Amino acid sequence: MSSNRFISFIFLFFFFNGMSVFSKEKTPSRDEIAKELKSAIHLMREGKHDQSLIKCRRILRHAIFIKDNDLIASTYNTIGGNFDLFSNPEKSFFYYNKGLIYADKTNDSKLKNLLHNNLGNIYCFDKKEYQKGIAHYKKSLEYSAKANDSSQLVLTNLNIAWAYFDIQEFNQGHPYLQFVNKYQEKYGSGMTIVALNMLNALYYADKKENQKAEFYFNKAIQLGNAGSEKFDLALTHQEYAKFLKSNGQYQKAYENLTLYNSITDELDNEEQLNKAKTEGLNLEIEEYKREVEKIESEYKTQQEILQQEKTMARRKFIAVISIFLISIVLFYFYVQNSRLIQKNRLNGLRNKIQQNIINASLSGQEIERKKIAAFLHDNISALLSSAGLHLSVFNTKNQNPSDEIIKTIALLGEAHDKVRDLSHELIPALLVRFGLLYALEDLCEKNSNSTITFEFESNIDNQKRYPEDFEIKIYFIITELLNNIIKHSQATIGKVTLTENDTVLKIQVFDNGKGFDTNQFQLLEGFGINQIRARINAMKGNLTIDSKIDMGTIITIDVPISKT
Repeated sequence: MSSNRFISFIFLFFFFNGMSVFSKEKTPSRDEIAKELKSAIHLMREGKHDQSLIKCRRILRHAIFIKDNDLIASTYNTIGGNFDLFSNPEKSFFYYNKGLIYADKTNDSKLKNLLHNNLGNIYCFDKKEYQKGIAHYKKSLEYSAKANDSSQLVLTNLNIAWAYFDIQEFNQGHPYLQFVNKYQEKYGSGMTIVALNMLNALYYADKKENQKAEFYFNKAIQLGNAGSEKFDLALTHQEYAKFLKSNGQYQKAYENLTLYNSITDELDNEEQLNKAKTEGLNLEIEEYKREVEKIESEYKTQQEILQQEKTMARRKFIAVISIFLISIVLFYFYVQNSRLIQKNRLNGLRNKIQQNIINASLSGQEIERKKIAAFLHDNISALLSSAGLHLSVFNTKNQNPSDEIIKTIALLGEAHDKVRDLSHELIPALLVRFGLLYALEDLCEKNSNSTITFEFESNIDNQKRYPEDFEIKIYFIITELLNNIIKHSQATIGKVTLTENDTVLKIQVFDNGKGFDTNQFQLLEGFGINQIRARINAMKGNLTIDSKIDMGTIITIDVPISKT
């Protein structure tokens, strides 16, 4: 959430900062602005959201100046699309509505159709306000018909059918599904074919026509495996699992649910990686922009000097030809050296941005963990306890306590326990109350089972406390290392050792597993070592890995002990 707010701040800062210098810039023509908007849309589709937003800021400024409602609405739609693809529905919802205000002032039916369809998606798939979403979809159908946009008609009918099916109103959604079945082959998109077959399966499952439902579920899965629509494929496995369970086919239901979880995890990982990359880049984008502008300014100055010298040399060519030739040679080397310096500076900026990508993501995760854990523990848990207490008092005063009150008290207690457990998973209570050493000893015990045993050893007094942020960072670094051992090492024994030497905390994590070739370390991105190394670098520490095939792995970390 914090990263999404920061992107909004970057966009608004660029927008209002740019307005102050607008009067100094030459206003481009409408065709030039439209061409720039196409470029911004292309960048958005490539996942370059920061670049697209910066372009949109400049486009919007010019579009407002020339009072072109079509361009303003299209730009707001593109801004909303960037936030939509970045999984920030609230921001995209705001900009889609802004776009619709300007689109309604135009005669562009395609643009109105697009904005209404986008708002329908937000209401149905993010806000779960289906009636509002369906209303926008129906508006989209009206404008698609006016624009004679057959492909959009097919897509919007599919969305309406899906929305009705989500709220179990299959009879309401069936006419729209029939429309898609009729025209999909002629006007539909290959990106919706998996969803279409899934919806047909859901309809026949509701009508208890199990043979047809089976056919369409299997067809959707077959097309999903052959294509790239992972999200629709995941939903198909989930719905198929429900169908199989309702028909007593528990083994197949479990297999499909496992496939759903696997694909969903993959999609979640891709989304988190995109967020981390975008967040890290935006953290440095203003500094990066200033540096690039400075470098370009220096380069232009050098070119101007070169031109002046060439002009002067031409005027004195006959008299000073030998001096001119020497000057040209010297200046050539000067320019090459300047370019090399510029290239090194740019590479330094890129490396700095890449380093901050991981640190920004991990720091954001820790802040959010602490906020959520504190909120659950201090607010939600307290409210549930209070509600249960009030009901208990009421129950004791009532001579004939009702079963509903007793069940409600039990449910409140269960909810309180689950909230407390979730709070402890985010930030372990043992870590907060008793410190790092007790928490690590407990962590090793919890991760031990019949397959693997973890031991904890330390020469540090268990009562010793370090600064809270330091303890949290170390705890989650070790947690990630233990997870790697459990998932990848095939070990039977693991050991965590902590020693303190002056102002340095030394951590060793050992396992007797299968090990790996450290020469192939760059291929082991899935182990999360890169994130751990970035975090340790930010703490000014060192990480070394000693691993041999079939002989296990020892990871050693030396971290300066934080005083604050």
